[in-house]
Amino acid sequence: MVTGDRYLDMTDLTVSVTDGIAILTLNRPQRRNAYTAEMGLSLSSAYRQCDDDDAVRAIVVTGAGDAFCAGADFSGDTNPFDAPDGGGGFTAAPIDPAAFELRTPVIAAVNGHAIGIGLTIALQADIRIMAEFAKYAVVQVRRGVIADCMSHWTLPHLVGSAAAADILLTGRTFDGAEALAMGIATRTLPGPHVLGHAMAVARDIAANTAPMSVALSKRLLWDTLINGYTPRQVAELETQLHRRVMGSADAREGVEAFLQHRAPRWSASVSSAWKPLPAPDHREQP
Repeated sequence: MVTGDRYLDMTDLTVSVTDGIAILTLNRPQRRNAYTAEMGLSLSSAYRQCDDDDAVRAIVVTGAGDAFCAGADFSGDTNPFDAPDGGGGFTAAPIDPAAFELRTPVIAAVNGHAIGIGLTIALQADIRIMAEFAKYAVVQVRRGVIADCMSHWTLPHLVGSAAAADILLTGRTFDGAEALAMGIATRTLPGPHVLGHAMAVARDIAANTAPMSVALSKRLLWDTLINGYTPRQVAELETQLHRRVMGSADAREGVEAFLQHRAPRWSASVSSAWKPLPAPDHREQP
């Protein structure tokens, strides 16, 4: 079981696990949760531990106070965009694994402003509940660098190449209404209501969806995008993955719970029974 006690040495991130939901809170409210290297390492570690814990059915990432993440922290003595000594020790993908590389669903509860890496971290989540009146931007081109966290891939996937070019090449600011219209936000709400709604979505996943089914579906969704599978290749993988779960205890339980009008009691262990998705054999003919 992942508990907050295992994260006591983290100062820029807090972790709590309740009723199958891990809440990861970016925790520098005095700096509007401005991003630090420690924060990135802590978030990466928390992702890995939660994804290996069968007791964690969903992950919610949010920010302390009234902001999600104001971007890179410029309050120290060094510029975070200075070249590293010797050119090494730097990666533009500091969150490793990314949220979309997990098996566990990740919901970004973007409760306030998300600027630069603050927004690009949220773009890696499966679902984004965002504050409607907050400010959002991928501003890196206005700071003399370029966007990070694989946003040149995640953003076009969400909004298309034309809208992604508008966001990435101008670095302009937009609000929650535009984020929703473009497809960045799954839903927008007043800032104080964002976390509550994200938790409701997480509770629904934790209570009502079969663990292995969700893990397989998430991986197939993202692996399809990553690997560029064709529709027929996806059909082949859907067939193979159906065969993994058909006849399982949870497949029986899901039907019985539905017919008996009761809450399901899931039993599958993703951590012990997981097998990576197979590569599709089917190749479409030209």
